Amino acid sequence: MQKENLTYAVIGCAMKVHNTLGPGFQEVIYQRCLAIELERVNLNFAREQEHVIYYETIEVGTRRADFVIENRIVVELKAVVNLEDVHLAQAKNYVVAYDFPNGLLINFGARSLQYKLLFNPKYKSEAGLGNEQN
Repeated sequence: MQKENLTYAVIGCAMKVHNTLGPGFQEVIYQRCLAIELERVNLNFAREQEHVIYYETIEVGTRRADFVIENRIVVELKAVVNLEDVHLAQAKNYVVAYDFPNGLLINFGARSLQYKLLFNPKYKSEAGLGNEQN
């Protein structure tokens, strides 16, 4: 599955969850439901995959992204009324830390599903889309 198709598939699964549940649940509920939908469309994924964070070459801790899908895209979920810059920064950091070309930030807490496609600046020339990180 190509990167764009993978992204669309994940967003489609998230839309199904949001259309079914609507806003108002805790993030973990959306995470469990998204896992069900990802399984239904036969996508391979890991939930809460731990990743080591380095400062230069020194290990300084670990972080867990909500999903790593097809070992190609990192997905961070939120269940907040409005996405804020801190949420975007966290998701961007995961994309860079996991060394993936792109990732998704998905918010189930708003009236309509919100999502942001994120790009790793390291792969900017590859994707040709480096300025679309809003």
